Order: sequence, then C-alpha cells, then structure tokens
Amino acid sequence: MTGPGSVGRRVARAVILTVLGVFFLLPLVAMAEFSTRGPGGTRSLASWTGIVDDPDLVEAILVSVQLAVTSSLVVLALLVPTMTWIRLRLPRLRRLVEFLCLLPAAIPAIVLVVGMAPLYAWVNYFLGDSPLTLTFAYAVLVLPFAYRAIDAGLSAIDLRTLAEAARGLGASWGTVLLRIVVPNIRTALIGASLLSVALVLGEFTIASLLNFDTVQVRVNLLGKRDAGVSIAVSLLSLLFAFALLFLLSFIGGRRRDAAVEEG
Repeated sequence: MTGPGSVGRRVARAVILTVLGVFFLLPLVAMAEFSTRGPGGTRSLASWTGIVDDPDLVEAILVSVQLAVTSSLVVLALLVPTMTWIRLRLPRLRRLVEFLCLLPAAIPAIVLVVGMAPLYAWVNYFLGDSPLTLTFAYAVLVLPFAYRAIDAGLSAIDLRTLAEAARGLGASWGTVLLRIVVPNIRTALIGASLLSVALVLGEFTIASLLNFDTVQVRVNLLGKRDAGVSIAVSLLSLLFAFALLFLLSFIGGRRRDAAVEEG
C-alpha cells in the first residue's frame, strides 16, 4: 500500500519538477517567440535564415565548434594520464594537482586575460593569429570542470587493482591507460567533454579582449544591429548544449543497463 508520506513526496517532486521546467523552458520559449517575429505581428523565419546568410557568423560558429573540440581533446589528453599516474604512483601530489587544476575557477576571466595577453603576443608571433590558438586559453578555463568530472570517474573504479592486474598480465602503461582506464571512465570523459564544449561555446570575455572572432563575440556585435539573428544564434547554442546533455544521459543510461545485464 502507498502511504500518505510517499504520496506527499510524489506531489512535492511533481511540483518541483514543474516549477523548474517552467523556469528553464520559459526563457527558451520567449527567445523562440522573439526570433520568429515578423512585420505586422506575423511570424517569420528571417532571423533563422539570416544565420546562414551571414558568412562572418557562419565562420565564427565553425571556429567556436573547432575550439570546443580541440579544447576538450587537449584537456582530456593532459588530465587523464596525469591523474591516473598520480593516483597510482604519486598519491602525495594529488592535493597539489587538485589545487592547481581548480585554481582557474577562482580567478576572474578578465584577470586571466590580463595575464595571458603578453603570452599571446608570443603565441601569435610563432603560431600566427589563428583563432584556434585560443585552445590554450580555453584549456586553462575548462580545467577545473574537467578535473572534477574525471576525478569522480576515477574514484568510482578500483583503479589500482585494475592497473596491477593488467600489468601482471604483461600490459604496458599505454595499454593500461587506453584499454583499461579510458573504457571504465567513459561516462566521466563524456561529461568532461560536455562541460568543456558548453563552456567554450558560451565564452565571451577572453575571445573579445584577445581580439578573436568567436560565436559569442559575433552575437554581441549582431545584437547591436539585428537582435533577431543574435537571439536565434543564442537559442541555437542552448539547444545544442541541451542535445549534448541528452546524449550524455542516454549513453550513461545504456552503459548502466549493460553493466547490470553483465552482472
């Protein structure tokens, strides 16, 4: 039998979910309504078609997507081997590495730009002024969030036992990392990548002050002359982030179901 307490919890859960759903969906609905306004109270997709009609905007979107991918790959390639090695061989350095990785979260973006500006003068000198050089700055920016996601994944597995078993069977450290560690923290890696992509696609301060043209910089410029297109691009970015989040939950759910079936 269902007691009054469980009924009350279900009602409270439904109310909370409804309130949160309205809170998050209402701004999106308002953005969609604004971006589809036409002359004379009609509806038009001119703002949405204007996205592909603006070559500078399309280029900025492609640059931001490339930056999101490269930043995610750089952070994963840096953190996964380092954190694995520290957990297995240098556990005393774990707190120090954690502090260094989380430090960018406590530093405002404007302060990071002030420190990076002289460095980027040399980066541009040696590597050119390609917007993809922002990968280095964004890798630092997403470091705290990716670290937390990967740390949670490594804490959820018996890393030492798995590594020692693989080494005992003759596996190299590269094989341990690629065939033992990475598959077992796949969901954490996807979560870290999602956080990195969402943060890079929404970043404005660093790109603007370093004079690089990314999607958020272009949206800011568009907002001064065509608010409809800028809102449409912003909504598209949000929907893209939500799609990635849904994909993450879907992959994580399938992985849990597969683990239950194997068990």
